[in-house]
Amino acid sequence: MNEAEQAPGTAARAIAAAVLGHDPGPMTAADSSSHHVYAGPGIVVKVIDAARHRRLDREVALAPHLPAGLTAPLLDSGRYRLGTREFRYACYTRMPGTTPGLDLPGTDDGTARQLAEEAIPRLRELHAWVPAGDAARTLGETLDHGGFTSRAGLFAVIGDLAAADRDGTVPARLLDGLTAIAGHAPARATAAVPVHADCHWGNWLASGPHVTALLDFEWARLGEPADDWFHLTRFSGRHRETVLGIVAEATATAPDALRAAFEVREANYLADDLRLALSRPGAPGPMAADRLHGLEDLITGRSWWRGAR
Repeated sequence: MNEAEQAPGTAARAIAAAVLGHDPGPMTAADSSSHHVYAGPGIVVKVIDAARHRRLDREVALAPHLPAGLTAPLLDSGRYRLGTREFRYACYTRMPGTTPGLDLPGTDDGTARQLAEEAIPRLRELHAWVPAGDAARTLGETLDHGGFTSRAGLFAVIGDLAAADRDGTVPARLLDGLTAIAGHAPARATAAVPVHADCHWGNWLASGPHVTALLDFEWARLGEPADDWFHLTRFSGRHRETVLGIVAEATATAPDALRAAFEVREANYLADDLRLALSRPGAPGPMAADRLHGLEDLITGRSWWRGAR
């Protein structure tokens, strides 16, 4: 590993030492697609080059105001210079547990059920929170989140995807399927309550079957509860139907109403991600292949309706 690659870890150790007032001990890198994340005994440090995206600032602005016990406490945040590089950072108390992971790999049915039953009240607490002041302004800021906002917006994303697909990567039948989903979508989604908007199982911590924290509020915004129920259910792997049923019962919502809401949201995310992937120079990369596979399952496999009675 060269010096440039080592710099985020070096910065994280120095930041942790300053915050703790002593050597932080061993720190290991954690998987993250948006930041450099390092965890040590009692502390987690997220760092990013100062010139990159500003989503960490959003998370830091919200952290002190979120409902108590929902996420890891914020210890410190700011900027740190290392040689010619400047980083933005945030330090959090390290919470007990590990992430269950996207699609709940290796999780048995009973544990999946209990995790969902404990995650849902935490999300409902977030949805019931009434933000004020700086938190309200942060949540209300315009954010390009890729989620469903309106029928017209979804039609526009599909049109942009078709325009970006100059090589015919997306079969016409899949574009037609997206258009059919958009035609049945609600006229608009309401920006009614605070939502995490990325609460898949990779952003939770759990100790055994017990949820301990919800992390990574960098995409949090105002939206509809269904935005969070979608992420929780969609990334439950083979437990998807179980989690959908638990959400339906907890929210007194008909399962088919949830399926329809989730189908619209997945269509929006897949179309928007594919548009981005196909707009980049060069051949379609791994993200395009993954989203195309997801679109095939959504449209041809009718993934949200396979378990419907």
